[in-house]
Amino acid sequence: METTQKPIIGIVSPCYNEALVLNETSVQLNAVITDLVARDVISEKSFAVFVDDGSQDQTWTIIEEKAQQLTHIKGLKLAGNVGHQKALLAGLLTFKDEADALISIDADLQDDVRVIEAMVLKFKSGTDVVYGVRKERATDTFFKRNTALLFYNIMKKMKVNIIHNHADYRLCSNRVLKALADFGEVNLFLRGIIPTIGFNKDVVYYDRLERFAGESKYPFRKMAAFAWNGVTSFSNYPLKLVTIIGFAIFFLCLIMTGYALFALYTGNVVPGWLSTVLPMYFLGGVQLFCFGIIGEYIGKIYSEVKQRPRYFIDKRVD
Repeated sequence: METTQKPIIGIVSPCYNEALVLNETSVQLNAVITDLVARDVISEKSFAVFVDDGSQDQTWTIIEEKAQQLTHIKGLKLAGNVGHQKALLAGLLTFKDEADALISIDADLQDDVRVIEAMVLKFKSGTDVVYGVRKERATDTFFKRNTALLFYNIMKKMKVNIIHNHADYRLCSNRVLKALADFGEVNLFLRGIIPTIGFNKDVVYYDRLERFAGESKYPFRKMAAFAWNGVTSFSNYPLKLVTIIGFAIFFLCLIMTGYALFALYTGNVVPGWLSTVLPMYFLGGVQLFCFGIIGEYIGKIYSEVKQRPRYFIDKRVD
């Protein structure tokens, strides 16, 4: 449904130890909102909110200062560090009733703020979800570019519904956010949840920029853990993989049995070694691998069954 009035747009940016970049980020986001308000694209009630995810530096102090200095800046402080996805969810759910649509964006200024207007215009034309999608990965290192490609290929193979080359830069309408509030899961993977909700969707393309300041909060270890969480949160394919591996081992054992008998017949092997030691090591390794996959799912069930709160809000500044 097309929106003719000036919508209230909120921009939600989770922050963890982003003191080096927050001054510039707040100024840029405030400027974007001020410009869109001046041109009657959005309402003057529009805002940008920074969600402090239990930072250990001066992040919250800067947020408080900018909320006092800049017209459209707000702040939300969580009681502790809960992780990027939960911090983002806290911002989205806290402010979902105060805006017609919310845009999520990281605080490092790598996502081009100039496409925010394009997102808003698509929302005004009736689109409920607008995904920010990278045009290319030319600026990435060889390692990061290929690991990202591997990530999306694995997600596709595992039947996880995500948008290629999209992170968490997106616009969601109020009704999408209300639907998101119905998801009570603890193991959050918003890149998979949002496409699952449905509604009208579109994309805007942009070039990924260099980080303005500070260091990335997602080294390879965290990126790998994030990818694994996405797979196990939205696909039971790894469990099916255990069954496939079981059948594969069965056939391999038949082949090894034939080879062991042939080797024994020709006398080219130490009696008992091939038929005992190799299968023992092979099957032991596969069993540990399968137990690890099953254990991962059991661990997720354990977390979900407890139904603990995903975050607590400490302070809010407008």
